[in-house]
Amino acid sequence: MPYALHRLAAGSFDLLLDGTVMGSVVRDITADGEVRHWRAELLDDLPPLQRPQPFTEIEHRFDTLEEVLAWLGDAQIANN
Repeated sequence: MPYALHRLAAGSFDLLLDGTVMGSVVRDITADGEVRHWRAELLDDLPPLQRPQPFTEIEHRFDTLEEVLAWLGDAQIANN
């Protein structure tokens, strides 16, 4: 699973699978700036059998960005 993240803005990434944007990874913060969690989500509401692995739901939540990267098979953040 060659996933990659491309930074859009602070706390926001496009999620690419084999070079195609298929989702996003975003940081949710409180009004005072505390990070609540990170979300990895698909752009399309695909039926369960058509979702790319490891997605079992349209959206998954994580405590840290590192957890997201590991869950995506050690996805890399592109530097461009």
